[in-house]
Amino acid sequence: MVYYFTSNTVSPSAYVYVGKDKVENEDLIAYGVEEDVWVSLISFHVDNLSSAHIYLRLSETQSWESIPQDLLTDLAQLTKANSIEGKLNPHDLFNHVTNLFSGNKKDNVTIIYTPWSNLKKDGSMATGQVSFHDNKKVKKILVPTRINAIINRLNKTKVEKFPDFAAERDEIMKAKSKKNQAGVQARKKEEARIAKERRELKYQKEHAYDDVFTEEALEASSNQNRDDDYLSDFM
Repeated sequence: MVYYFTSNTVSPSAYVYVGKDKVENEDLIAYGVEEDVWVSLISFHVDNLSSAHIYLRLSETQSWESIPQDLLTDLAQLTKANSIEGKLNPHDLFNHVTNLFSGNKKDNVTIIYTPWSNLKKDGSMATGQVSFHDNKKVKKILVPTRINAIINRLNKTKVEKFPDFAAERDEIMKAKSKKNQAGVQARKKEEARIAKERRELKYQKEHAYDDVFTEEALEASSNQNRDDDYLSDFM
C-alpha cells in the first residue's frame, strides 16, 4: 500500500507519495524514474530515525535544487510525522507505540533529500535501506517542531492505493521515449528546413548574374549590331 498526498502550496499542485513500510520503500527505490527534465523523484527520510520514504514527482520545468520553500516545508513535516525513533522490536508492542510517538514528536530533526537517481542500493543493504552515489547532491532541512496545521491539511488529501510500480514505470518510460522521438523528428525536420534555405541562398548568390551574361543580354548591350544612327540618340 502507498499513501498519496497533494500539496497545494504550489501551482500546479505537487504530487507526493509515501511507502507504508520498508517493503513498499524497496519497490519505490527499485521502480523510480531517472532524474531528467521530464520528471524527477525526490527521496526524503529522517537522519537517525526510521522513516517512510517520501517521493515528490517534479514537472518538466522544475528542478530538485529549486523546490519552493513552502513545498519543502510540507515534505519535511510529512516526513517527520511518519518517523519512528530507534529500532523497533516487533515482539514489543508497547515499545513500538512509544517509539512511534517519540519519533513523531521529536523536535529539531534533520530531513535530508536527494534526487532519486542519486540513491544507491546494493545486496548488502537491509530492506528499505539506501545510501548515495554523491553526498554533494544531498541537501538538509532542520525541522524544529511538528506543525499540526500542515499535517492536518495534507492528511485531508490522503489516498491509499495499491499501485503496480513496474507497470507505472513502463508507462512513464514509454511516454518519455515517445516524446524524445517526437523531439528528434522535430529537430531533424527543422535542420532539413534550415539546410534547404541555406542551399537556396547559396544558389541565389552563385547565380545572381546569370541573366546578365546570357547571349540575349550580351547582344542587347553590344554596339556591333546597332545601325549607323544609334549615336544620334546621344546628340
